[in-house]
Amino acid sequence: MQSIVVIEDEDAIANAVAVRLRGEGYEVSIASDGRSGIELVERVAPNLVILDVMLPGIDGLEVCRRIQRDKPVPVLMLTALDTETDLLVGLGVGADDYMTKPFSPREMVARVKALLRRVDRSQYSNEKKVSVGEVELDPATRQVKQSDQEVHLTATEFDLLYRLGSRPDFVFTREQILSDVWGYEDGFGTRTIDSHVAALRRKLGAEIIRTVHGVGYATGEAR
Repeated sequence: MQSIVVIEDEDAIANAVAVRLRGEGYEVSIASDGRSGIELVERVAPNLVILDVMLPGIDGLEVCRRIQRDKPVPVLMLTALDTETDLLVGLGVGADDYMTKPFSPREMVARVKALLRRVDRSQYSNEKKVSVGEVELDPATRQVKQSDQEVHLTATEFDLLYRLGSRPDFVFTREQILSDVWGYEDGFGTRTIDSHVAALRRKLGAEIIRTVHGVGYATGEAR
């Protein structure tokens, strides 16, 4: 049975999430603050963490940093914040996805299942290296170099750039990206893509990914 840790200080939300996920067959443990959440993750070693940003004591961003130090774990962040800067910070410390409160329980379950499928799939581990401009991505080691300097990308950032870079000049629709990278089939999460693209541009330069308005995203030069 796959295990999930929920770190959320609002009891009603934490319990509702736990009940829904247990009904889907997951083993769920709950922590109500950052410090106990870190300890719980270390003890349980869950398959996935659902993490609220606004926590008493140690906030969710610092919790995310700490639980990712030794062994990366998929993190779905819950936030009442909705500005691009706030979301980029969350993604930048290692979160794989986020949901803004209030959220649909059905969508939450869909995202949890998709994140867990991605981890099980290890989809690019046997693929060849890909270059996007001066950036080289090695799927075997998950290493990223830009002009021979190593760059840290989150797991989701790596998968997104690798997928786009695997077909230079091809324009991927948001629906294709959600399906290929996130495993979402229900049209959820289009803003998630935009936030991850913004995070990649901030780390690697604005030209790393180009927007094709009304369609989606691509690497390579426009034609």
